[in-house]
Amino acid sequence: MGTAKLDEFTLEDNRIARYAKALGHPARVAILRLLVGKNACVCGDIVNELPLSQSTVSQHLKELKEAGLIQGDVDGTRVCYCIDAKRWNEAKASLSGLMDSYVPQDSTCCDTSCC
Repeated sequence: MGTAKLDEFTLEDNRIARYAKALGHPARVAILRLLVGKNACVCGDIVNELPLSQSTVSQHLKELKEAGLIQGDVDGTRVCYCIDAKRWNEAKASLSGLMDSYVPQDSTCCDTSCC
């Protein structure tokens, strides 16, 4: 198996890739929407909102937490999850920066004359 060579890319490119991976599953997007709407949420509440098992939701929460988009606080036997505001704003700036960097030209990009 080959190595990813992540160190060959900029810190910003790696950061965007990490956010994109975290956003790369509809269940994770749904979890983020829930957390944004509720401002905080207990894992059990998330499971009740999604058509997924507890263990599957936990795996998705782990991915979101590793990407830094959410944080979780242990409260006895429960873990309360919420958006990590600082990292959320960093992700927003990184993703917006990439998307905003494209400025369409007057010509068609994929015309047959270039190939």
